[in-house]
Amino acid sequence: MSGVSPRLVAYTQVVSFFGAFLLFWEYGVRYFEVKSYILPPISAIAVAIWESRDQIFEHSMYTLAEVLIGFIAAVVVGIIIGMIVYVSPFAQRTIYPLVTALQTTPKSALAPLMIVWFGYGFVSKVAMAFLFAFFPIVVATLGGFAGTAKNLEEHFRALNAGPWTTFTTLRLPSALPAFIDGCRVAMPLAMIGAIIGELVGSDRGLGNLIMLGTASSRTDLVFGCIIVITLISLVLYAAIEFAAKSVWWRGIQV
Repeated sequence: MSGVSPRLVAYTQVVSFFGAFLLFWEYGVRYFEVKSYILPPISAIAVAIWESRDQIFEHSMYTLAEVLIGFIAAVVVGIIIGMIVYVSPFAQRTIYPLVTALQTTPKSALAPLMIVWFGYGFVSKVAMAFLFAFFPIVVATLGGFAGTAKNLEEHFRALNAGPWTTFTTLRLPSALPAFIDGCRVAMPLAMIGAIIGELVGSDRGLGNLIMLGTASSRTDLVFGCIIVITLISLVLYAAIEFAAKSVWWRGIQV
């Protein structure tokens, strides 16, 4: 293997593993004569995705919009709450315990309430995505602020820097790596929240399409939707990873 790129070796291993997994799935269900409504072969799932591609695409865009809006709202509100809790002892005693209590609540149990409050449409699914993604952003923001290097804080105090200058030029940039980690956790959770909301009650979205496929015993379509959900989640996670490795935020780190 001398002279072979380690990255090429890693990619080859990944492709080989998943290729073997798909082959085992395809021929395993055929060999053991598993009923297609229980576990269809991967080829049948691929056919279902292709035949329903227009329908899947339309529902995918709807779910993607729910996830992105819910995630962005969670980021904005999470940063604001994290900043308030960090700088205010009163907020640490009041707001943060309330946020923690919300996190410990089974959020899937809140999905029916979201429908009661916001209806079966778009807003209730955005609210579910927001609820799932909100807490990791708050925790990551607080952890980033708390992780500011003490020697740099002493340096800023020695320079007589004001609280606002210290916050914007030291603590905020120092918190960015932790914030990005929080986004890594929050993005898949936003997808989970939106799908749960759609499964509980919706008229559009991939969760709704899963329910329709289940009701009509279209297990191949259900698996197809699950694969599409996974692929969208991977793309969104990769976008977070790209942002984490980009220079636009690394350039402002302390």
